[in-house]
Amino acid sequence: MQRLCLWKIIKMKRLISTVILCSAALAIIAQSYQPCGPVPSENQLRWQDMEMYAFIHYSLNTYTDEEWGYGNEALELFNPSDLDCRQWARVCKQAGMKGIIFTAKHHCGFCMWPSKYTEYSVKNTPWKQGKGDVVRELADACREEGLKLAVYLSPWDRNHKDYGRPEYVTYFRNQLRELLTEYGDIFEVWFDGANGGDGWYGGANETRKIDGKTYYGWAETFRMIRELQPNAVIWNDGGDRGDLRWVGTEAGNVGEMNWSLMPGTGDTPFHMLHYGVENGDVWCPGETNTSIRPGWFYHETEDEHVKSLSKLMDIYYKSVGRNSCLLLNFPIAPNGRIHPNDSLRGIAFKKMINEVFGKSIACSVFSEESAPLGRAECLENGYMLNFGEPTAFNRFVAEEDIRYGQRVKKFSIEAEVDGKWQPLKDKLVENGDGLTTIGHRRIVCFPTVTATRLRFTILDSKCEPIIKKTAVYLAPELTADIPDAGEKLSSNLHIFFISPKQMIIDWDSEQTITSFRYLPPQNTKEGTVTHYTLWASSDWANWTKLASGEFSNIVNNPIWQTIKFAPVKAKILRFEADQLFDGERMGYGDIEVICDK
Repeated sequence: MQRLCLWKIIKMKRLISTVILCSAALAIIAQSYQPCGPVPSENQLRWQDMEMYAFIHYSLNTYTDEEWGYGNEALELFNPSDLDCRQWARVCKQAGMKGIIFTAKHHCGFCMWPSKYTEYSVKNTPWKQGKGDVVRELADACREEGLKLAVYLSPWDRNHKDYGRPEYVTYFRNQLRELLTEYGDIFEVWFDGANGGDGWYGGANETRKIDGKTYYGWAETFRMIRELQPNAVIWNDGGDRGDLRWVGTEAGNVGEMNWSLMPGTGDTPFHMLHYGVENGDVWCPGETNTSIRPGWFYHETEDEHVKSLSKLMDIYYKSVGRNSCLLLNFPIAPNGRIHPNDSLRGIAFKKMINEVFGKSIACSVFSEESAPLGRAECLENGYMLNFGEPTAFNRFVAEEDIRYGQRVKKFSIEAEVDGKWQPLKDKLVENGDGLTTIGHRRIVCFPTVTATRLRFTILDSKCEPIIKKTAVYLAPELTADIPDAGEKLSSNLHIFFISPKQMIIDWDSEQTITSFRYLPPQNTKEGTVTHYTLWASSDWANWTKLASGEFSNIVNNPIWQTIKFAPVKAKILRFEADQLFDGERMGYGDIEVICDK
């Protein structure tokens, strides 16, 4: 494929814009565009244009301080003092979100609407004497604020007695039908990939395993969704290919190379989820999900650990700026509102996006009605932005017209500084002699450079490239993240292993210990502890069991895990890996023990 060449001198300050086309350009203006490989549906195009929308996590485990509920949590726990869905909607709108996906039912099985198919719902809680409906209130609030609504319905249900049996699938679809027919238009239906494991299951207290690809009968479930909500996209991580895919991590980033294409069938290993597949059979773009806090549900201990503004901007560049949409979670506090720390940071995030991208230094927009349509081809040079005088900038944006497919495989950008051309590499990732895919939007970040011209050259593409926009911006420099101030940690401790799955922490003298924190490995999943037991002793002979359990969702969201227990005097702790996600030896990124000083 020949390099794309478009010359244009952009109006800058008092300069007058002129366009100089390559000789081949005018000859193809009248030609109609033809698709190149799979193309997005109208639903997927509307979804991509949203760019950012919010997740809301709220359930009974908000009140048990857990990430995943077990399914036996008491209904009396749900009685928020100040539940205000309009506050949620206002905060999300001010944070730049175009819609909200709500956890109508998480893994614990508790329903945030008065489902007629279960007693385990808001209708049997003290809140509003059982007359409340959180989904209804949020749907009304979204309409008032001009936001779109979507629902998360967990396929896994740790409360329901029939989970794992055919009867549960009927129950699951009945609940889904309620959500899709009683609350207005739904823009997305979200199914988690966590399926099967230990649970309450109506009092059985056992582990139930299912095949997430076959058990739920996804094909029939999808048909029902498309019949009841024909404008909705489907996100699914557990079975048949939906309209959107998970990007393989909850850290808030997708691959610097990100194709919106996937194989039509078959397993989806991490590299496919994270980077897409250049020659995939179906259009299935990646949705990048992460939380504004370390966890998905509210925990008071995380009030001072809300993501910084610089971190949120980094997430924006690595999601929206890499051909994805950002799904940013705002957990609800026990009082029924978004915490002020979260709301203020979210609003500051939107303001910073506006500050960076509100006004371009130079911008070209092409359309089918105006030449050059972003298609002209030349053998040399590239698409040129001429500033007329030395100008500072540090962001470059390019967009393809994805209605006709995703085409660009590699491109480069260069700046003319003091009469010499120098390449501008993405400061996050370098890829040989060029930058990779563009898609709906690609934002390239680099240290501030002062130049008179910028050159954008497409080095390789699947078909004739169709570029609909390029732009240059100057973003203010943000300070790097400052580590959160932690609690007082124990000192003079020693860490060693007595077996591949047993870690010992001991002190020179007895300590009063109040909690233990485990950070899993950050660059690999091997060695990640998923199930644990923690013991304490003061003499190596007599051991007291402090806690045991599961680190819920630790593989997908490898954040600090805190084990709390009643204060205990001890000189030694023994941390045992009862189960590892992968490998034979416990791994860790860091360990903290909190002591009462």
